[in-house]
Amino acid sequence: MSGNASMNGNASSPIGEREALALLEAAAEARTRAYIPYSGFAVGAALLDAEGVVHPGCNIENAAYGPTNCAERTALFSAVAAGRAPRSFRAIAVTADTAEPVTPCGTCRQVLAELCAPDMPVVLGTIRGKWRVTTVAELLPGAFSSAQLEEDEARKGGARP
Repeated sequence: MSGNASMNGNASSPIGEREALALLEAAAEARTRAYIPYSGFAVGAALLDAEGVVHPGCNIENAAYGPTNCAERTALFSAVAAGRAPRSFRAIAVTADTAEPVTPCGTCRQVLAELCAPDMPVVLGTIRGKWRVTTVAELLPGAFSSAQLEEDEARKGGARP
């Protein structure tokens, strides 16, 4: 959905406008807690689980850069650490102070592909009110997954190194 437009893609678990806006609001709130002393680029995320609980996330930077964690991964890892099962999530929203709806980085897309259903809605937004909905699969078509690992293991006769 983009404002009042219809949803992009064909997620089997579509998210309604009211729910999308509520998630974007929660993501905007999470964004205010971002620790961003180096880039100054605050991002917030809000992950909705199957029980209706919203798990917030914000980006947390580090002087070494590599250990920096994005808002989407913070929300996902927090939900899993709280006992929520991977692939049980209903939707995630991400927002930033950008002209166009912000999108997850490549690493976050791979983590979304690992922990979320391919058709799970991903609400992309700006703190200025622009937003649209896509899916995990649309963000990372052909994602690397456990299927490739299982195929490799089967080809090797089930032997792990």
